Amino acid sequence: MQTKILTTVEAVWAAGAELGEGPVWDEETGTVLWLDIKGRRLNVHNVKDNENRSIELTTEIGAIALRKSGGLVAATREGFALLDPVTGTIEALSDPEAHLTENRFNDGKCDPRGRFIAGSMDDLETSPSGSVYSLQGDGKVNRLFGGYVICNGPAFSPDGRTLYFCDSAGCDILAFDYDPESGTTGASRIFTRFSPQQGHPDGITVDSEGCLWCAHWGGWLVTRFRPDGSEDTVIEMPVPQPTSCVFGGRDLDRLYVTSARVGLDEKELQSAPLSGALFCVPVNTRGLPVSRFGG
Repeated sequence: MQTKILTTVEAVWAAGAELGEGPVWDEETGTVLWLDIKGRRLNVHNVKDNENRSIELTTEIGAIALRKSGGLVAATREGFALLDPVTGTIEALSDPEAHLTENRFNDGKCDPRGRFIAGSMDDLETSPSGSVYSLQGDGKVNRLFGGYVICNGPAFSPDGRTLYFCDSAGCDILAFDYDPESGTTGASRIFTRFSPQQGHPDGITVDSEGCLWCAHWGGWLVTRFRPDGSEDTVIEMPVPQPTSCVFGGRDLDRLYVTSARVGLDEKELQSAPLSGALFCVPVNTRGLPVSRFGG
């Protein structure tokens, strides 16, 4: 099948984020929440009014998810926490990697049963010290797997039985068997492998047709992959470092893409001045309803 190419990309917020990441769609408020990890900010984009606001944070937060009881759960440099999206107040829960002082949490998402699945990374990007953990609603933390320099994802298939994971340093997207009832992972396989020209697989999301969308760090692209791992659609981005994506809007037919400017020199920023912006791309498919944390 021929790969489709999309070029209609709108910068809805030229925020200039150092490391924009972790977009989340809140259907109740009609907002896209996203993070500037290195800038220590929670950004909130109101889709209807096109209004933006930022909340300063006291620590680096790599990932957030909506809670069923209100507010956010977060994966921070210091472990799992609860986050007030209005005040920025952080309430610590658990730090499974307190002994790994160079590690921080990097990315995460809730599974269909409301567990918060989040992965860590070596902030120096040299040691395979990153692991993926599951935070249950009762506060219990389980380690699912590890041994990676940078953990990105996860995302889940529509039936919840496949967990997709990006080994960003290794340039692989992996697919793990996943039991949504027990919250445990099984065998894994390579879903797709990036070439050097494609950059590194970063944040991911799954649509209602079971296809996986992935941001290419260093590749100027977001790609949609079919369930068999073959390429379906490519979005040509105006920035080299798109970082993650989420479906939003009333019909979940808009793909919101975060990006970063960290590590780019002056010449690179001149060629990509929108680096660090939040983008919106109309697509011909719909996302899945958001899973909320049960705690």
